[in-house]
Amino acid sequence: MESVSHLLSAIVHTVRDVLPIAAILFGFQWLVIRRSIPNLKKVLIGFIYVLVGLALFLEGLDQALFPLGRLMAQQLTDPAFIHGAGQAAQGVHWWDYRWVYLFAAAIGFSCSLAEPALIAVAMKAHEVSGGAVGVWGLRVAVAVGASIGITLGVFRIVTGTPLHYYIIAGYVIVMIQTAFAPRTIIPLAYDSGGVTTSTVTVPLVTALGLGLASAVPGRSPLLDGFGLIALTVLCPLITVMGYAQLSEWLARRRKTQSGE
Repeated sequence: MESVSHLLSAIVHTVRDVLPIAAILFGFQWLVIRRSIPNLKKVLIGFIYVLVGLALFLEGLDQALFPLGRLMAQQLTDPAFIHGAGQAAQGVHWWDYRWVYLFAAAIGFSCSLAEPALIAVAMKAHEVSGGAVGVWGLRVAVAVGASIGITLGVFRIVTGTPLHYYIIAGYVIVMIQTAFAPRTIIPLAYDSGGVTTSTVTVPLVTALGLGLASAVPGRSPLLDGFGLIALTVLCPLITVMGYAQLSEWLARRRKTQSGE
C-alpha cells in the first residue's frame, strides 16, 4: 500500500507539473494559430503516456537511483574500507579515496553513453553533417569529458577546494579552444555538454555528490554536495573540441604525408 501511495503521489505531482506545458501548447494552437490539433486522439494518448512514464521514472529515482548513489558513496568512504578491517585510521589523505575517483569516472562514462538526449543529438549531427561527425566518436568524446568532470568534482569534495577555481580554469581552456577549434564543431560541442546531463546522469551524480559530502569528514552536503553537474557540463566542451582538433590535425598530417 505504501508503494501504491508513493506512485499515486508521483502521478499527482507529474500532472501538476505537466499541465502548464499542455495549457501553453493547446492554448497557442487554438487561440493564437486558431487551428485544430491534427490527430488529437493520438496526442492525448501520448500525453497520458508521458504522465505515466514521468511518474514511474520519478518513483524509480526515489526508490532506486538516489539510495544507490548514496549507498555507494557511504561504502566507498567507510573508514573500514579505506584502512582495512581492524586497522586504525591514521588520518585521511586525498589518495585514500582512489576507489571513489575510479567509481566516479566509471559511472560518468557509462551514464553519458546511455544518455538518450546525447544519442539523439549524435544521430542528428551525423545525419546533418553527411557522416562527417561519427555517432560513436561524439558519444565517446562526451562520455570521456563527463567522466573527467565527475572525477574532478569528487576530488573537489574530498579536498574541500572551492568550486569556482575549477569553473574559471575550465572556461579559460574552453575560450582558448573556441578560438582555434573548427567552426563546425563549436556549437555542437557547447550543446553536447548540456545534453549529457539529463535523465540518466543527473540523478546518480547528484546522489553521489550528496552522499559523498555527507560521508567525508568536515564536508557540508549543501556547500560541497552540489557542483558536480556544473563540471559534468563543462568538461565535455573541452573533450569534444579537443577530439575535433585532433581529428583535423591527423587529417592534415595524412594529407601532407600522402602529398610527399
